[in-house]
Amino acid sequence: MTTKAELVASIAEKSGLNQKQAKEALDAFIESVTDAVKGGQEVRIVGFGSFVPVAREAGTARNPRTGETVARPASKTVRFRVGEGLKSAIN
Repeated sequence: MTTKAELVASIAEKSGLNQKQAKEALDAFIESVTDAVKGGQEVRIVGFGSFVPVAREAGTARNPRTGETVARPASKTVRFRVGEGLKSAIN
């Protein structure tokens, strides 16, 4: 697992930015993606992947420990779809 601090260090090293600038760039990226997805927009980074907002309807779920059925409220979540460039790089 890579932490945010390790990611900032890697960005700084690869881009020539200092640690503070790299952290600000990463924070700006995260905030921009969050704002877009929160507004219902898909964020597509060609060659890397897409952040896709998904609305989940209310339903029922089962507690695996007790077997009890409980109501699950409607919620919003985000899915990440891997792009071809990233998929190729890891295979």
